[in-house]
Order: sequence, then structure tokens, then C-alpha cells
Amino acid sequence: MDAMDIVGKSKEDVTLPKATMFKIIKEMLPPEVRVARDAQDLLVECCVEFINLVSSESNEVCSKEEKRTIAPEHVIKALQVLGFGEYIQEVCTAYEQHKLETMDSPKAGKWSGAQMTEEEAAAEQQRMFAEARARMNGGVNITKHSDSDRSLES
Repeated sequence: MDAMDIVGKSKEDVTLPKATMFKIIKEMLPPEVRVARDAQDLLVECCVEFINLVSSESNEVCSKEEKRTIAPEHVIKALQVLGFGEYIQEVCTAYEQHKLETMDSPKAGKWSGAQMTEEEAAAEQQRMFAEARARMNGGVNITKHSDSDRSLES
């Protein structure tokens, strides 16, 4: 892979967090096994290359389906095409576990599983705006008057 194979990025710009990768490597091996630093670096580079390979193939699968967003099924198909079919069941299991773990997370959002009507969404938006205004005004809820309201007050 050339230094500029990744669109708009040099090879040095695209990496994985080494501390996290070293922790994963250490957890996967028996406690008595030590891994040289250059071997750890090589493993990290292999992971980056693998991600690039799967991403590229996933993009090809996605493009062939005339889609613009790579979906999990595109990644799974890419693994099959690349000869990693024996890992697909484990990948699917990990993906399902990830979905379960993130469904209730704060990042998933308060309304991730619920469907709101348009009126409920608008009311919730207004409530959130009012809370934000109150915080900005130091806890004092100041309602904004329109020009027509001001003319009536005069």
C-alpha cells in the first residue's frame, strides 16, 4: 500500500490507538507470553491494513448494489468475498452484542427505540429549546415576544 492509498490521508494519519491495541494483544495471550514492541507495532499495522482491505471491499459491494451508505450486510458480504467466511458467524454475534450494549447507552439517544408523532417531536423540541434558553439566562425563563406582542403591550 502506498502512503497515499487512503483517500486524502497519508499513511501516518491513519492508525489505531496503540495503547488500546497493545491491551487487546496482551489480553489475547497467556500471561507468561511477552511480545516485542516491534512485533506489537507490526500487529497494529496488520490491523490497519485489514480494516483498509475490508472497507475497500465493502465499498465495492455497496457500489455494486448502487447504494451510497455501507451497511453491515455489505461488510459481511465483503468478508465472504475476501475469504473470511469462517468468521462471519462470530462477526454477526459480536455485532448483535454491540447493538444490545449500545441500545441503552446515552449516545443512542433518549428516543432511540420509540417512535414519536410529529406533534410530540415538535413539543419535545420546544421543551428542549425552553430548557436551553433558561440555562443561558441563568435559570430565568425569559419568553421571547414577537413584534406584534410588543405593540400590544405599549
